[in-house]
Amino acid sequence: MGRIARSPRKRPALPRRMMLAAAALVLGGGGLAAVNVYASASEGGPPGVGGSGHDMAQMRMVSTIDCPDVGNSLTTVPPTVKPVVDRGLADLDTQITDAYTKFADNKDRIQRDPRLADTMVLDPLKARRTESIGQIADATGQPGLKNRGLAACTMRAADDPPNAAGQDSGGQDGGGQDSSTAGDSGADGSAAGDSAAGDSGTGQGVDAARSGSGPLSSGPSRNDFVDIRTVRPDAAAPAPRRTASTGSFTSDCGRNQNGKRNPDNVIVAPGVSNGAHHMHDYVGNQATNAFSSDADLAGGATSCRNQGDKSTYYWPVVRVLNQGNDTDARADGGGKDRNVGKIQTPVQATIKFVGSPVSKVTAMPRFLRIITGDAKAFTNGNANANASWSCTGFENRQLKDKYPLCPQGSKVVRTFMFQSCWDGRNTDSANHRTHVAFTDKRGACPAGFTAIPQLVQRIVYDVPAKAGAFAVDSFPEQLHKPVTDHGDFIDVFSDQLMGKVVNCINTGRSCA
Repeated sequence: MGRIARSPRKRPALPRRMMLAAAALVLGGGGLAAVNVYASASEGGPPGVGGSGHDMAQMRMVSTIDCPDVGNSLTTVPPTVKPVVDRGLADLDTQITDAYTKFADNKDRIQRDPRLADTMVLDPLKARRTESIGQIADATGQPGLKNRGLAACTMRAADDPPNAAGQDSGGQDGGGQDSSTAGDSGADGSAAGDSAAGDSGTGQGVDAARSGSGPLSSGPSRNDFVDIRTVRPDAAAPAPRRTASTGSFTSDCGRNQNGKRNPDNVIVAPGVSNGAHHMHDYVGNQATNAFSSDADLAGGATSCRNQGDKSTYYWPVVRVLNQGNDTDARADGGGKDRNVGKIQTPVQATIKFVGSPVSKVTAMPRFLRIITGDAKAFTNGNANANASWSCTGFENRQLKDKYPLCPQGSKVVRTFMFQSCWDGRNTDSANHRTHVAFTDKRGACPAGFTAIPQLVQRIVYDVPAKAGAFAVDSFPEQLHKPVTDHGDFIDVFSDQLMGKVVNCINTGRSCA
């Protein structure tokens, strides 16, 4: 991944940063007032509020809630209890959203009395999570889930590292991408900046998004943006071997001109309305929502030119934050979940399947589900993050944890490179990750996995080149951080068309 050129400016020493935090109330993580909260100074205590006593001598600026991801900890889910587990995991997401809203709505009170963070937010959240985790543990026959500390959450500053307690990467390597793009950065990958406002301030576009009677935005910060011209080019990819499959297949499915969107997630939260708590763009299958069965998808219409491709392709919408709010300003997934601003229809969306640099590929199984990236990477950490942001004309410089500021005449590009190795058995897995895998740095699949066509999506936007002027939708507590970007795919190719895809790729042809 590209790296940002090292800045000669240094971050202030910790005492100075604390003084700055105490001296001024700034916007934390964007859109929400940061809270000066007294963190535990006891050895081994978490870097925020919750779980131990408060030391009045040390203050932190808290802007979000950090909870262990229970879904990543699941190893098996029997089919008979999957609806119970899916509902339980969706309930956990809703509980975090509710707690974050409680924090945001009471930020001034919590600032005056930091102990309220426990009594008003974290303690009630832990009680609800304990019950839900217990139900999931009992249903799956994994009683150990109750004893892994998954119920307790903390509050953290936007520039603190995530609380890794109970996290499980699910065996993914993030595609071998570099976990940091910054040359001289803080824990969140932010480039150097001296002031408290620089550490956790909001971009100017966010302020505009907060105007009127609509709900507050919760991000992003100025430090989430970087001029693409300051980013170092990525290392060149290894040359393909003689055994490589060098062809490609492109499916023209439009760019969601018809505005098919919803805040559901049929892969992670099937049967649950607003399971994503953020809005998705859809191309391909037009029958996709939280309640779609495989049969529904097979019988659905498609926006793809080749009607043999009824696959579902979806990703979080991008919004411009300084042009007012969209029609979902008071709806689930939109303003109710603190996703505000004008939704942008991509100016281009390319869906391409490519081969392996070391081998031939085999057909995907119908209804294979793949998620690339992690919608909760800001709190989970980078283990499953796979965001890739760039600008037209600069696509040899890819960013994982920054939004690009593109020069005049250049547009923002999101690229999703999906996992290209399949375990040969399962179309999904308990954590929606371990049935597929990324290749290693040589391009080879792990032992026991076989190469399949790799889905590569390239989505282009014409958005303002201004820090804070645009952001991707996210769970509220994820603060619209670019590292949380992700894409979802369900294969609903006809057998005949999938055969053509594989043949084109393996014979080195470019097909559509």
